[in-house]
Amino acid sequence: MAGERLAQGLKGLADERVDHRFKALPPDAEGLTVGELAAERRNLFDGGFTTPVLALSAESVEHNLALMETYADRHGLAFAPHGKTCMAPQLFARQLEHGAWGITAAVPHQVRVYRAYGIQKIFLANEVVDPAALRWLAAELADDPGFQLICYVDSLRGIELMDRTLREAGATRPVDVVVELCAGEGARTGVRTETECLELADAIAGVDTLRLVGVAGYEGEVPEATPERVTAYLRRLVALAEAFDKAGRFADLDQIVVSAGGSAWFDAVAEVFADLPALSAPVLKLLRSGAYVSHDDAHYRRLTPFNRVPEEGALHPAFRLWAQVVSRPTTEQAFLNAGKRDAAYDLDLPQAQVVRSGRDGTERPADGLTVTKLSDQHAWVDTERAGDVEVGDWVALGLSHPCTIFDKWQLIPLVEQDGTVTDFIRTFF
Repeated sequence: MAGERLAQGLKGLADERVDHRFKALPPDAEGLTVGELAAERRNLFDGGFTTPVLALSAESVEHNLALMETYADRHGLAFAPHGKTCMAPQLFARQLEHGAWGITAAVPHQVRVYRAYGIQKIFLANEVVDPAALRWLAAELADDPGFQLICYVDSLRGIELMDRTLREAGATRPVDVVVELCAGEGARTGVRTETECLELADAIAGVDTLRLVGVAGYEGEVPEATPERVTAYLRRLVALAEAFDKAGRFADLDQIVVSAGGSAWFDAVAEVFADLPALSAPVLKLLRSGAYVSHDDAHYRRLTPFNRVPEEGALHPAFRLWAQVVSRPTTEQAFLNAGKRDAAYDLDLPQAQVVRSGRDGTERPADGLTVTKLSDQHAWVDTERAGDVEVGDWVALGLSHPCTIFDKWQLIPLVEQDGTVTDFIRTFF
């Protein structure tokens, strides 16, 4: 049933009409369905697409999906990739096909998107104290016995709010929760001390609207992170799971959840979780990395754990933003027609990688071109030589930070190496 719901949802995306809502799509495609346009297998460069246009490499996406599936299997990890990165049901489906346990969310709206496409297992890596969201969640759990959701708790007040709202809503199933352990002094959310964690476990045991199923945290928030500090935090997390189990807090569970793992330290998670001793029930060692599906050309290229364990493989950057030279006012400067509305800029500026001639389509490395600034709709480019680019040339930009790339584009061409567009990835932000 869940698979049918997802398949039906994906068909609905293919049946959506192409129109002015979607940037860069060919004007002459208006009125076609997305599926019909994909079936035409147009070329990104001469098929009528307008610039700027964001392209997602079909080969790189497939490579990255397969690599993380292999990595999780090799290390005995379950995998719930963080869906906030892409918010794309088509990619969720691909992740599930590649062995994902479920999909991670950050806020209730994202859970609603996932449920609209039949996602049955959701890890909500946040506290939920919004009465409207809790009422909706109670109804969703009641309507679908196969739906499993796990969310965080990190305060007595949060437990009180959840319990009161769920009781008032007449919840028929308890909400599964994990205690979030803070990553250190000055870090983000989560319980600061193990003593407070035990107090929360006691409070959860005192209500019938919540069920404690494990512990979780985010090692990416460890202050001034080093491998030693990250490992120490993860060992605290594992020790907390052991303490809860020893105190009988996981009695009658079929499975205990221990979860961590962003996109920068999953090697440390794999190492520490491998040492987790046997508990009173089987342990779901749940990894939540999300940026891997597209990777990037700067931030995660620097941070990826595969830099530390190259023998395990390498992720491939999947994004390229193609923009056009629209102004060449001096021999030292050019302007592209892509800016903050099109490219992520919160962590790094885009990198010029390839120049495609506007005259004959030949490609060459973008040597001598440096993006120095972004306006809303322009990239400022310094050039070393007069002949580096001319008006009409296309420039491929490498980007940084997948989470703020995906959210600028509602429909993204999935492109093969030769430029053939094979599909369009719909996002929901």
